[in-house]
Amino acid sequence: MLEVKKLTKNFGDKKVLKGINLEIHKGDIIGIIGPSGCGKSTFLRCLNLLEKPTSGQIILEGDDIVDNEKLEKIRRRVGMVFQQFNLFENMTVLENITLAPTLLKMMTKEEATKEAMRLLDKINLKDKADSYPNELSGGQKQRVAIVRTLMMKCDIILFDEPTSALDPEMIGEVTNLMRQIAEEGMTMIIVSHEINFIKNFCSRVLFMSDGVVVEEGSSEDIFEHPKDERLITFLSRIKNI
Repeated sequence: MLEVKKLTKNFGDKKVLKGINLEIHKGDIIGIIGPSGCGKSTFLRCLNLLEKPTSGQIILEGDDIVDNEKLEKIRRRVGMVFQQFNLFENMTVLENITLAPTLLKMMTKEEATKEAMRLLDKINLKDKADSYPNELSGGQKQRVAIVRTLMMKCDIILFDEPTSALDPEMIGEVTNLMRQIAEEGMTMIIVSHEINFIKNFCSRVLFMSDGVVVEEGSSEDIFEHPKDERLITFLSRIKNI
């Protein structure tokens, strides 16, 4: 459903992505790991054009979206969940969730409210509909952010370090919701330093280093039978932390 070909991204003279190739199929759960600064988050941001690639193609069901000016349609189909939640502090939970689908005329206000309350009920946060973000825990904020993305009926959801801003006891709240979404068939691409989560959750794993995909395979291939020396070194460092 999505194919990336020779994707590059430069910031001035700095080459951050150096030719990424990737095929993503419906229902894939792809984890991306690698050292800090290797380009993981930049790659995610390029996939829904929060960053404009320097060159290459991102083909979504036959359409190259890199040169497509209809960003609104692209972001409806490729949603993103951020590390820092990005909720509007002056809006209630319900207002945060219903804002985009009503502004984009995807739903009436009544339809959006009904769907939002259904989803909040599903994650046991229905009683927080009229609360403001500063009244929520970190885990609750991230679950609300995920529900906000689900409201857009995306084909793919990108997760950029979705648990790194959370206290350890709250991580389970978010990863349990992600598992539930995956079981319903959502295609997901996840950048995370939570290696055990990636190992146990993702059907495919990419290891990035210095702006390229060094090794790709099943979770077992990557974590139990690594081949590239850079991946072997990376995994050994994690085990020693």
